[in-house]
Amino acid sequence: MTDKTVVVLGASTKPQRISFEAVNRLSAAGYRVVAVGRRPGNVGGVDIQTGTPETGPVYALSLYLNAANQVPYYPYILSMRPDKIIFNPGTENPELEALAALKGIATEQACTLVMLTSGQF
Repeated sequence: MTDKTVVVLGASTKPQRISFEAVNRLSAAGYRVVAVGRRPGNVGGVDIQTGTPETGPVYALSLYLNAANQVPYYPYILSMRPDKIIFNPGTENPELEALAALKGIATEQACTLVMLTSGQF
Protein backbone atom coordinates (compact mmCIF):
# COMPACT_ATOMS: atom_id res chain seq x y z
CA MET A 1 0.00 0.00 0.00
CA THR A 2 1.21 3.47 -0.83
CA ASP A 3 -0.02 6.99 -0.32
CA LYS A 4 1.20 8.03 -3.78
CA THR A 5 -1.39 9.65 -6.04
CA VAL A 6 -1.63 8.77 -9.72
CA VAL A 7 -3.85 10.81 -12.01
CA VAL A 8 -5.31 8.89 -14.96
CA LEU A 9 -6.22 11.54 -17.54
CA GLY A 10 -8.56 10.14 -20.16
CA ALA A 11 -10.26 7.63 -17.86
CA SER A 12 -13.19 5.68 -19.29
CA THR A 13 -15.91 3.37 -17.96
CA LYS A 14 -15.58 1.21 -21.10
CA PRO A 15 -13.91 -2.09 -20.12
CA GLN A 16 -12.23 -2.38 -23.55
CA ARG A 17 -10.25 0.83 -22.93
CA ILE A 18 -6.72 0.58 -21.58
CA SER A 19 -7.43 3.51 -19.23
CA PHE A 20 -10.16 1.38 -17.61
CA GLU A 21 -7.64 -1.36 -16.86
CA ALA A 22 -5.06 1.19 -15.69
CA VAL A 23 -7.46 2.60 -13.09
CA ASN A 24 -8.22 -0.91 -11.83
CA ARG A 25 -4.60 -2.08 -11.75
CA LEU A 26 -3.23 1.10 -10.16
CA SER A 27 -5.92 0.95 -7.50
CA ALA A 28 -5.25 -2.76 -6.87
CA ALA A 29 -1.52 -1.95 -6.52
CA GLY A 30 -2.40 0.43 -3.69
CA TYR A 31 -2.08 3.79 -5.40
CA ARG A 32 -4.55 6.59 -4.71
CA VAL A 33 -6.11 7.06 -8.15
CA VAL A 34 -7.67 10.28 -9.37
CA ALA A 35 -9.52 9.38 -12.56
CA VAL A 36 -10.35 12.27 -14.91
CA GLY A 37 -12.48 11.79 -18.01
CA ARG A 38 -14.98 13.45 -20.30
CA ARG A 39 -17.93 11.72 -18.62
CA PRO A 40 -18.51 10.95 -14.95
CA GLY A 41 -18.71 7.33 -13.93
CA ASN A 42 -17.06 4.73 -11.74
CA VAL A 43 -14.33 2.17 -12.38
CA GLY A 44 -13.78 -0.44 -9.68
CA GLY A 45 -14.87 1.92 -6.92
CA VAL A 46 -12.93 4.91 -8.28
CA ASP A 47 -15.12 7.82 -9.36
CA ILE A 48 -14.29 9.39 -12.71
CA GLN A 49 -14.34 13.13 -12.32
CA THR A 50 -14.74 15.67 -15.09
CA GLY A 51 -13.07 19.04 -15.52
CA THR A 52 -9.96 19.76 -13.46
CA PRO A 53 -10.45 18.25 -9.99
CA GLU A 54 -8.15 19.02 -7.09
CA THR A 55 -5.52 16.29 -6.74
CA GLY A 56 -3.10 17.18 -3.98
CA PRO A 57 0.52 16.11 -4.54
CA VAL A 58 0.84 13.87 -7.62
CA TYR A 59 3.40 11.10 -8.06
CA ALA A 60 2.53 10.33 -11.67
CA LEU A 61 0.17 11.46 -14.40
CA SER A 62 -0.75 8.65 -16.79
CA LEU A 63 -2.04 10.04 -20.09
CA TYR A 64 -4.71 8.37 -22.20
CA LEU A 65 -5.57 11.32 -24.48
CA ASN A 66 -4.09 11.94 -27.90
CA ALA A 67 -1.90 15.03 -28.35
CA ALA A 68 -4.71 17.22 -29.73
CA ASN A 69 -6.99 16.41 -26.79
CA GLN A 70 -4.21 17.16 -24.29
CA VAL A 71 -3.92 20.84 -25.29
CA PRO A 72 -6.85 22.15 -23.18
CA TYR A 73 -5.38 20.31 -20.18
CA TYR A 74 -1.86 21.83 -20.40
CA PRO A 75 -2.41 24.39 -17.61
CA TYR A 76 -4.01 21.73 -15.39
CA ILE A 77 -1.28 19.14 -16.04
CA LEU A 78 1.54 21.59 -15.42
CA SER A 79 -0.11 23.11 -12.33
CA MET A 80 -0.36 19.75 -10.56
CA ARG A 81 3.42 19.34 -10.94
CA PRO A 82 3.52 15.54 -11.05
CA ASP A 83 6.86 13.86 -10.39
CA LYS A 84 6.49 12.32 -13.85
CA ILE A 85 4.18 12.21 -16.85
CA ILE A 86 3.74 8.87 -18.57
CA PHE A 87 2.90 9.15 -22.26
CA ASN A 88 1.18 5.83 -22.97
CA PRO A 89 1.27 4.52 -26.57
CA GLY A 90 -0.68 6.88 -28.84
CA THR A 91 -0.32 9.89 -26.52
CA GLU A 92 3.18 11.02 -27.53
CA ASN A 93 3.43 14.82 -27.53
CA PRO A 94 6.79 16.61 -27.96
CA GLU A 95 5.18 19.98 -27.18
CA LEU A 96 3.89 18.86 -23.76
CA GLU A 97 7.18 17.06 -23.06
CA ALA A 98 9.05 20.33 -23.68
CA LEU A 99 6.65 22.30 -21.46
CA ALA A 100 7.04 19.70 -18.71
CA ALA A 101 10.84 19.84 -18.97
CA LEU A 102 10.72 23.63 -18.43
CA LYS A 103 8.86 22.96 -15.15
CA GLY A 104 11.29 20.23 -14.08
CA ILE A 105 8.74 17.45 -14.62
CA ALA A 106 10.15 14.12 -15.81
CA THR A 107 8.48 12.43 -18.79
CA GLU A 108 8.46 8.85 -20.05
CA GLN A 109 7.10 7.31 -23.22
CA ALA A 110 5.99 4.03 -21.74
CA CYS A 111 2.97 1.88 -20.92
CA THR A 112 1.62 2.17 -17.40
CA LEU A 113 0.37 -1.44 -17.45
CA VAL A 114 3.76 -2.82 -18.54
CA MET A 115 5.51 -0.66 -15.94
CA LEU A 116 3.19 -2.02 -13.21
CA THR A 117 3.70 -5.62 -14.33
CA SER A 118 7.49 -5.30 -14.49
CA GLY A 119 7.83 -3.42 -11.19
CA GLN A 120 9.10 -0.24 -12.89
CA PHE A 121 6.23 1.95 -11.73
